Amino acid sequence: MNEDKQQIAARQLRLVTYLSIGANVFLIAIKFVVGYITSSLSLLADGVHSVSDMLTDLAVLLGLYLGSKKPDSSHQYGHGKLETLAAVAIALSLFGVGLGMIYYAALAIAKDQVTRPRNLVLVAAIGAIAVKEVVYRVTKTVAIKHHCAAALANAWHDRADALSSLAVIAGVVAHKFGFNHGDQVAAIAVGIMVVVVAARIIADAFGELTERAVDHAIIDQIKDIIKANRQIRQYHRLRTRTVGREVFLDLHILVDRNLNVAAAHQIAQNLEDALDEQLTRPVNITVHVEPDVPALRE
Repeated sequence: MNEDKQQIAARQLRLVTYLSIGANVFLIAIKFVVGYITSSLSLLADGVHSVSDMLTDLAVLLGLYLGSKKPDSSHQYGHGKLETLAAVAIALSLFGVGLGMIYYAALAIAKDQVTRPRNLVLVAAIGAIAVKEVVYRVTKTVAIKHHCAAALANAWHDRADALSSLAVIAGVVAHKFGFNHGDQVAAIAVGIMVVVVAARIIADAFGELTERAVDHAIIDQIKDIIKANRQIRQYHRLRTRTVGREVFLDLHILVDRNLNVAAAHQIAQNLEDALDEQLTRPVNITVHVEPDVPALRE
């Protein structure tokens, strides 16, 4: 069951990443051509951002490939954390892009460089927003569904690209009202937004790398599944962590002390099957069976 979930998730995640690559190739060409023709610094910065988007798409594909590899003798818990590391790499590139945008725009203001973006910039920016917002929403939906940190980071990369195009529009409008550095200020605003998003993604990824438990909603769902099994008298020492998209879970359960080994094992197996079927994420379960005696109750 876990393998089926992993394969379905990997296929859907690859499809949305291919969609993002196609959108980025198209937008890179548009932004650089229009940015060069109109001398729009913010649109050229937006084009660089789209280049970084495509690089992160490739990082996601690599992370999915490596993270989906089956466990082996040297990685007996699988390779899922490679997807998390891919998310960190994507976020770091996003962080660098944001800082670069801020630096070059601030430098242009310091040198009193004035750009006069034309209406063609507006057309390109509006088109970019439409394309990127669709890609963002599709990618985010699939990433959340399959709990893929790398794909979610990539979705935010797409959203940041849409926001940067929105800032480009704001810069053009500001220039039309007489603010000569509207284009550069817009680029700085975009850079700040990108840096904030990157910092949040990095924090989430490091939480997983430091063995953070799954969120409370999933833990509550796990507890409800355990309590639904009437043959389990009590449970304790429930622990969870994530490895990529997979939840690792272990717990102790207390059962009737008079059961034979085969019957007690079947209770544990039924619990494992119920958790595997009802949890949306792939789950790796270890159940320790104990007799229901006062000394073992907690």
